[in-house]
Amino acid sequence: MKRLPRSFYARKTEKVAKDLLGKILVLGECRGKIVETEAYFGPNDPASHAYRKITKRNQIMFLKPGTCYVYFTYGNHWMLNVVTEKEGIPGATLIRAVEPLEGIKIMKRRRGIKNINNLTNGPGKLTKAFGINKKHNGLDTVKDEIFIENYREKPRIHTTTRVGIKMGKNMPLRFYIRGNKFISRK
Repeated sequence: MKRLPRSFYARKTEKVAKDLLGKILVLGECRGKIVETEAYFGPNDPASHAYRKITKRNQIMFLKPGTCYVYFTYGNHWMLNVVTEKEGIPGATLIRAVEPLEGIKIMKRRRGIKNINNLTNGPGKLTKAFGINKKHNGLDTVKDEIFIENYREKPRIHTTTRVGIKMGKNMPLRFYIRGNKFISRK
């Protein structure tokens, strides 16, 4: 398989979020098919970290497309996003869930569970299973150890509102593969 080029990410955030579905997230021995995403924009999206201004936390959202934006939330979860849009225009796609493909024993050990259906079906679960944390923030998916491979699947996409946020929650910017049992929720 071939990793996605920068041009894939240098597009409208909503388009990238949809097109990531069915692609393969890779880190070390762990591989998983992306089955759920959410799109976050800049100043026109009150749920975006880049809604108000550039800060130390969100400055990565303004960098080159394909950069990993990893942040800590709710005091116990890392979240993996991939920067989208052209450099200087904030946007990111949250990877909400993956279907585990390889490295499943490692993922189970990291999560401390045996049930594969509950292994990576949420953004905090997948980052723990893959071992994603602060050290991955700012890495480049085009050339670094964490990346996304192209896969020629044309999934049936379901669109709904985002979850787990207060502001901007009515925007239809959450996408998942219809019928996939590894999404976080319907």
